[in-house]
Amino acid sequence: MVSSDFADRPLNKLVLFDVDGTLSPARQGASPAMISVLRDLRKKVAIGFVGGSDLVKISEQLAAGGSNAVEDFDFAFAENGLTAYRMGKPLASESFINFLGEEKYKPLVNFILHYVADLDIPIKRGTFVEFRNGMINVSPIGRNATIAERNEFNAYDQQHGVRAAFIKVLKEKFPDYGLVYAIGGQISFDIFPEGWDKTYALRHVEREGFEEIHFFGDKTDKGGNDHEIYMDQRTIGHSVTSPEDTTRRLKELFQI
Repeated sequence: MVSSDFADRPLNKLVLFDVDGTLSPARQGASPAMISVLRDLRKKVAIGFVGGSDLVKISEQLAAGGSNAVEDFDFAFAENGLTAYRMGKPLASESFINFLGEEKYKPLVNFILHYVADLDIPIKRGTFVEFRNGMINVSPIGRNATIAERNEFNAYDQQHGVRAAFIKVLKEKFPDYGLVYAIGGQISFDIFPEGWDKTYALRHVEREGFEEIHFFGDKTDKGGNDHEIYMDQRTIGHSVTSPEDTTRRLKELFQI
């Protein structure tokens, strides 16, 4: 039986979304048109986002037309659900550093920084390692890159496999850490404990009584940070190529 919080929705379904490349261009804001579509969708079903970034970044991206990410979604899952809200109220959170411990965390970060220092790529900017609550995010070019620089690196990475090679080395160097490495967005990859991928968010919703849980994401291939939740037996996965593709699919599926 579905929670009374969602009893007013005509369809007993939950629709979850990746953020970058699904609701908005990578690290850019969602369009007012997308926010409007989501508001129409919410009249029919429960909705939520599952992003790898922290809540501050996601909130900035979903702020079009005065939208509030926590209030305008029934479920708000930042950092794969390690930071979680239901109907605007916070749920229990977890910590990457508590899981791994300082004695393991330090060698990992030291190795990453040395690797970046020795990496020969066209440009480097700043913030190569970003510590988040449930993961660390590693960017060979640095998260301070401009949008143009992000686009250039993304094209370079597709040709040279910089991130994939980086991950391969880390897996070989730290085989017993129990970590997963997932490429997401244009310039970085996430590192988090096994089971702390986007399926982590499902533990917050699987007892809500929804008949169906849909998930929309763009990085659904193996190694992408949407792959596990897209393939999970608890979800109906939809692989999209852009926010415009997401909008088109939603209109087809839910007649909005």
